[in-house]
Amino acid sequence: MTDINTIKNLRNNHGHSVNKIRKDLKINWRTAKKYADGDQVPSETIRLKKGMMYEEKWGDIVSSWLAEDARLTKKKRRTNTQFHKELKEIGFNGSYRTVCMFVQEWHVTHVDGGVDNGFERLEHPPADAQLDFGTMEVEHKGEFKDVKALVMTFPYSNAGFAVALPSENQECLLIGMKQLFVQAGGVPKNIRIDNMSTAVKKTKSKFEKAQLTDGFQQFANHYGFNTQVCNPRSGNEKGSVENKVGYVRYNFFPTAPRMIDYKSLNKDLYTQLIKDRNRQHYEKNSLIEELWTDEAQALWALPETDYPVRRELIVTTNKYNEILLDNTKTHISRARNHSLLTAYLTWDKYKIVSGNGEIIGEGDRPYMGNSRRIPWEIIMKDWRRKLSTIHYSRYWKYLPGRIQHYLNTDDLHMLYDRVSEISSLLAHNDMATINERFFELIGKQAEDSDPYQVSWSAYDKLTKRAN
Repeated sequence: MTDINTIKNLRNNHGHSVNKIRKDLKINWRTAKKYADGDQVPSETIRLKKGMMYEEKWGDIVSSWLAEDARLTKKKRRTNTQFHKELKEIGFNGSYRTVCMFVQEWHVTHVDGGVDNGFERLEHPPADAQLDFGTMEVEHKGEFKDVKALVMTFPYSNAGFAVALPSENQECLLIGMKQLFVQAGGVPKNIRIDNMSTAVKKTKSKFEKAQLTDGFQQFANHYGFNTQVCNPRSGNEKGSVENKVGYVRYNFFPTAPRMIDYKSLNKDLYTQLIKDRNRQHYEKNSLIEELWTDEAQALWALPETDYPVRRELIVTTNKYNEILLDNTKTHISRARNHSLLTAYLTWDKYKIVSGNGEIIGEGDRPYMGNSRRIPWEIIMKDWRRKLSTIHYSRYWKYLPGRIQHYLNTDDLHMLYDRVSEISSLLAHNDMATINERFFELIGKQAEDSDPYQVSWSAYDKLTKRAN
């Protein structure tokens, strides 16, 4: 500013020409002209953010992911590691740190920061395990479904095992523990649990031990493990499994995986957890797999006799031939014709037997069908505002085949029209119906507007033949 002031002074107060100012101050003529005769009005400086997250598509993609996740509860949101992994799968060459910095800045400008409180780390000898349930989300038959992941961890090696189940009742707990023992290849000597009602009928007090339910105690006696019950409201006493439940959720359920059935989901989960053991223990200078190999030798052997997991209860019926099963009224044909009805329950099935031994009803337990719709109306509304990121959305993989193929175009004008069309159809149809009646609802218009000349009527016929 001192130099500019000198130029202005020579020009206005001393009458020097631009050329003389140039010579006297030994500066460029354009510089002398600019500051001698130009107006020096302060201007607003706009600093544009630079880097691949701002100059390329990556920032928009991560922003759309963050906006989607912001609507979900914290335990269902993806981590920075998962963001970086998914970006690399679609060609991102940046570092994990680049993603972290962008996500951190996004949170500062969009949401309030929070504090993540950890759990106290506990030490245990080999063959000591901890057990707990966690709620995970999956996609099943076009809808979201909550599953209960029963997680067992061994703090000595940090090895973990998990199985997905439909409920947290005693039948699911015991069948889940049986599967976990088979996965581990043996039975832990001690298992620490919280005060879950399916296992504990009376919590421990200052002077009395916790009392276990008869069904759980009988199961424990058969397998030979000792049960350790935590104090009430003391999750830190089983901090290892608390952390492992979160680890399973954030690493194996970052977005709701597609579930065909529980058997295939658990097989995939088991495979992933085995691979996960090939990493360094968080504290010990060894791989988890190496520590687990040593710890597994301390487990009790599996019993030779199989333990049947089922529950029997007497049920009554109302005048509409309905019984109350899992807090759901279930119709049983001719139930009123029998004075005594017994329900035999496994983790996924029920069987109703009359007093003379006749099976008068059977099927899936009511909670097996519990699910909730994917909010496609809201999702489509968001997609119309951010067309370029649709194919990277967490919900893209849940679209039925015909709808996904229909929206898989790079022409943004056409994409906007198609998303709008699907959105309008959702007012009176669900996504599965639109997919099933695709040719009837939008197939004819699609053939006329498709630049690739896809014959949707032929596609529809081939699909019906395959089914």
